[in-house]
Amino acid sequence: MSCFLYILKSKTNDIYYTGQSENPPKRLSFHNSIEKGFTARYRPWRIVFQQEFPDRKKVKAAERKVKFWKSKKMIEKLINGGIIL
Repeated sequence: MSCFLYILKSKTNDIYYTGQSENPPKRLSFHNSIEKGFTARYRPWRIVFQQEFPDRKKVKAAERKVKFWKSKKMIEKLINGGIIL
């Protein structure tokens, strides 16, 4: 089953959030409606990047790679097509 790596950007702050889901629009709705947690503090969010992977194992590896960067510049390069996962 395919799965997506997605990156959200806060509409109110210059903050990104990286996650994985089989249904990114549904997950976005969740992030914009939860009561507590990291994403609740910076909503509303919008999807700025998503990439499909053939299975959960590959999307988890990609997510770890992006989260390991801990760099806004690297995430923005990925969003703009300057980096390929």
